[in-house]
Amino acid sequence: MPTHILVVRATVPDESRRAAFDAWYSREHLPDAVKSFGSKRAWRYWLANDPAVHLAMYEFPDRASLDAAAGGEEMKRLIRDFDRDWPEVKRTRDIMVQAESWPG
Repeated sequence: MPTHILVVRATVPDESRRAAFDAWYSREHLPDAVKSFGSKRAWRYWLANDPAVHLAMYEFPDRASLDAAAGGEEMKRLIRDFDRDWPEVKRTRDIMVQAESWPG
């Protein structure tokens, strides 16, 4: 069964706020989101070619569990918490479905 990933792309425009955002995401938001979503695991990245862009990826075993997490009340709560703490940070969400893993 292919892996399903929820990707949250956030742009932190104010360079002076990135360290605080990074600490908040690491200590508060990521653990809360993983627990709330019931995701298998998660990763975070800052883009090397655009240091304002932060990516968080949450892995789910199947599409049904990802859809349940993305459309549930916990997602709405996480969005409200994020907007409260980081109103200037714009986000997008994408779903990735693994097409292939090589070497197998």
